[in-house]
Amino acid sequence: MVKRYTSMAYKAADDMIFGKSIYPVKAELGLEVGAGYVTAEVNYAPRPEAGVSKEKLVSEYRRLTTDIMARAVQVGFPAVSLETEHVEQMTNNPTWGGEIAHVQKTILEEYHEEYGIKTALRHTPGDVRENRDLLALIGDKYDVLMESFEAVADGGADFLSIETMGGKEILDYAILRNDIPGLVYSIGCLGSIDMTMIWSDIRKIADKKGRIAAGDTDCAQANTAMFIAGGLLDKNLAHTIAIIARAISAPRTLAGYEAGAQGPGKDCGYENTIVKSITGCPIAQEGKTSTCAHSDVMGNLVMQCCDLWSNESVEYHGEFGGTSVQCWSETLNYDAAMLNVATETGNAKLLRDMLVLSDKYRDPQGYVLAYDNAYKVGQAIVKNGDDLYLRAKNAAISCVDILNAADSKKLIMSKFEKNALADAKAALDAMTDESETFMSDCLEKYKAEVAVFRPDANYKF
Repeated sequence: MVKRYTSMAYKAADDMIFGKSIYPVKAELGLEVGAGYVTAEVNYAPRPEAGVSKEKLVSEYRRLTTDIMARAVQVGFPAVSLETEHVEQMTNNPTWGGEIAHVQKTILEEYHEEYGIKTALRHTPGDVRENRDLLALIGDKYDVLMESFEAVADGGADFLSIETMGGKEILDYAILRNDIPGLVYSIGCLGSIDMTMIWSDIRKIADKKGRIAAGDTDCAQANTAMFIAGGLLDKNLAHTIAIIARAISAPRTLAGYEAGAQGPGKDCGYENTIVKSITGCPIAQEGKTSTCAHSDVMGNLVMQCCDLWSNESVEYHGEFGGTSVQCWSETLNYDAAMLNVATETGNAKLLRDMLVLSDKYRDPQGYVLAYDNAYKVGQAIVKNGDDLYLRAKNAAISCVDILNAADSKKLIMSKFEKNALADAKAALDAMTDESETFMSDCLEKYKAEVAVFRPDANYKF
């Protein structure tokens, strides 16, 4: 039985801070996440040519894992976490991912035993549940995905994660049309339905194998909106629409915790501050250190409440300072050291607020995700926390209200952004408060308009 969140974990926004969560988790080799300190989580990808065979892929991960651990010890860092985001060969061939997890964990054990470094391994199988242009969320591909989780858990992965795609077929249609009800339906409703299913099963595997069901991220939808919105000169999508999509993604990511996830949440879930305010579970975040993979407009701000600090995925190759994973892991670890010294010297909240203020007024996205405003979105979600539709709608309304109440001299929005925000508010105001009516209307609308939407096959309607 899934129990929905209907109250906040933190009594006030100011109680949230980096390195500390109400419910920390502990990995096998001594690393605790959210227990009072921040740890770097290094994210990487193999070179394309390494994927031609299992042997080459295993060798690639053996080298990059050794590189990361050697650099951490050389520079004197006390802890490091690794995240292996699967290339498709590793998930579609579960034994590949399992062997790579085993090889990596063996290396981590060796460094832990010899040098005492605390460490953990996260594996993130890819969501392979699609056939060409169609999502296939339930069926043979789902079975393969679960086999992959079983294999990496057997191989030694401490944290199990994924970036699920439920609702993606409607999101792609809705985002191109500034369709706010479509965003609520795709992310908040369909996404949450899929999350509830998959995370219930991931938790069962984690419990059976003695691992930790970690967390998800709405990469397929909210990050798509963020990337389309782009930078301050881009007008492919209003940034106000992108942050509305992000706000709606918070109750969708929350559904994973309701079904059994325990944290740490995935790094590219920029909605994680909202989720942490509700669950009290630890989170990973990425920002200025993810420029090897993508740009954003809130690179310092998202560090505000992180428990793991990540770089997003970097291809394994040589740099002047060593291999790419060594360079990025060193940068991440120095950031973590700074955050931890702030905690040790009683300056954590001061540093947190400096990080926030450096980006809060740069863009509507950072403004809403600043921890004080993120907390408000969390409050809106739990108000109707047991209703997937209403809590997603509430999150969107809260986001719009926060932006409309912003100091226009500090948060400067163009006419393009203001018009998009006004249109979004009008659309939200026109939406029903009746969940069954909304779900029924959307089902008929998108079955007629989106050829690849297969609700009976994917969402068990």
